[in-house]
Amino acid sequence: MNQIKRALISVSDKSGLAELAAGLEALGIEIISTGGTASLLREKGIPVKDVSEVTHFPEMLDGRVKTLHPVIHGGLLAKRDNPAHLEQIKKHNIATIDMVVVNLYPFEKTISSPGSDFEKIIENIDIGGPTMLRSAAKNFQDVAVIVDPADYSAVLTELQENNGSLSPERKFALAQKVFRHTADYDGVIADYLSGITVGTDRLPLNKITPCIHPSLVKVQDLRYGENPHQLAAFYQLRGTVGLPSAVQLQGKELSFNNILDIDAAFQIARDFNDTVAVIIKHNNPCGVAIGESLAEAYVNAREADPLSAFGGVLGFNRKVDSETALEIISTFVEAIIAPDYDPEALNIFQTKKNLRLLRLEMLDDPQDNLDLKKVAGGILVQERDNKSLDWSTCQVVTERKPTDKEGKALRFAWKVVKHVKSNAIVFANECKTLGIGAGQMSRVDSSRLAVMKARSPLTGSALASDAFFPFRDGIDAAAEAGATAIIQPGGSLKDDEVINAANEQRMAMIFTGMRHFKH
Repeated sequence: MNQIKRALISVSDKSGLAELAAGLEALGIEIISTGGTASLLREKGIPVKDVSEVTHFPEMLDGRVKTLHPVIHGGLLAKRDNPAHLEQIKKHNIATIDMVVVNLYPFEKTISSPGSDFEKIIENIDIGGPTMLRSAAKNFQDVAVIVDPADYSAVLTELQENNGSLSPERKFALAQKVFRHTADYDGVIADYLSGITVGTDRLPLNKITPCIHPSLVKVQDLRYGENPHQLAAFYQLRGTVGLPSAVQLQGKELSFNNILDIDAAFQIARDFNDTVAVIIKHNNPCGVAIGESLAEAYVNAREADPLSAFGGVLGFNRKVDSETALEIISTFVEAIIAPDYDPEALNIFQTKKNLRLLRLEMLDDPQDNLDLKKVAGGILVQERDNKSLDWSTCQVVTERKPTDKEGKALRFAWKVVKHVKSNAIVFANECKTLGIGAGQMSRVDSSRLAVMKARSPLTGSALASDAFFPFRDGIDAAAEAGATAIIQPGGSLKDDEVINAANEQRMAMIFTGMRHFKH
C-alpha cells in the first residue's frame, strides 16, 4: 500500500474538515488547498500551501479557475507503476498528489432556495471540483479520493492504523462513491437547465424534460420481490421524501408487496383532511372511512369489507390512539402507516410483535411530482395525478340535482375512486365506502363486483366511476343496486343515452370533466 504524503483539500461543505486536516497534518501529510478552505485551516493553526504556490499561476476569473492546471491533474493522473508517467511528470516538475478531499458547490440547494437568481445558480455549477474528483477516482489505485464528509472518520482511522496508507479496497470504494456523486451532480444540472427557457423570466417550461436523470440510492435489500424467485431492493429517489423516510417502529422486515400496499394506504390517507382510515389489500382499497374519531373511522372502514380487510395494510392521517389500537389487534393486520402513535397504542401493539408499524408525516412532497412506470426497454413518465377537482366547474347533467347528503357522498366517493385500479367503481355514503369494484375489463362488471362486495344496503348510496360510462347498462345496474346519485367524468359518445337512463331512474348525476384511470 502506497503511503499518502500529499493531499489536496477544497470543500464547500466544511463540516468535520478541521478534524480531518489536523489528523492528516499529524501524520506528516502535506496539505494543499484553495480559497475559503485554506483560510479556515489557517485559522485552525493547520499549515497549508495554496494551490497557486503549486501551479505558479494565480486563481482567476472570480475563482472559476483554480485547480484546472496540468500540475494538479498530472499529479493526480500519473500512474505510480508506469515509469513513462513518472519520467514525464518529473520532466515538468510535477509532484504527485496522493489524496483529494473535495465536495462540490451546492447546486441542488441553490436551485431550491427561493432567493436564488439565475446568475447565482450558474455560478454554483462546479467545474474544478468534479474534474479533480474524476481524475483522482480514475487513478484510484494510487490516489485516495473523498467526496463525503461522512467518510472522514473511517479514512483517518485507517490512515492512523496503517502508517498513512489506505487499503486498495477502501480506495476503490471511495472512487465508486465519487462517480455516483458526480453523475448525480451533473444529472441535477442537466434536468434543471432542460426545464427552463432563456429569457428575462426563465420560468420552467415543462416538468417532462428531454432527459431525466433519476438518482436512486438503495435504502435496503429486500428478502425477495413480488415472488420468492425475484431479487429486490428498495431505493430512494434523490431530493424526495416519502416512504423511504418512514421510521419503522416495530415488526418484521418489510417485503416488496408490503411497501407497495403501504404506499397505496399512504397516498389515500394524505388526500383527506377529515380523520380517515384506509385498508389496502393487493394495492387496492377494500375499505375507506372518515369519522369523528380514528377508532370510528377504522371500524367503519373494516366493516365495509371485513373478509378482504383480514391481513390488510392500514393507513391513517391522525395519531393512532389506544382505542384504535385495541380495535386493530382484534384481527390480523400486516402493516400500519400513520403520522404518529400514542405511547399507550405502542404498548398495545407490542402484543403483536410481527405487526409492522411505520411513522411518517402525511405531507405531499412537491419535489415528487413525476410518476415513472417501467415497461420493457423504457420508462413511461407522467405528472402525478394530484390535481384537485374544482367543484365549481362540475356540471349537473340530470333533471334532479344531488341533495346535500348525496353531494357529500359523491365528494367522498370521488376521492376514493382515484386510487382504485381501473375500471373502478365505488359505492359510498357520506362517510364510508360501501362497495368497491376494481380492475375489471368492463365498467358494468366493476359495478356488479362492487355490488357483490357490499356488506351494507346500497339504497340511497352514491356511485363514483373513474371514467365515463360507455353505455347505459352501468347506470341501470347502479340504480338496481340502490344508488341515487352518480359522479363520473362524462365524455362518452353515448352521454345522452346515459343521462336519459339516469333521468328515467330519477337519479342525480354530475360530470367532472376529469378522468382518474389507474393502471
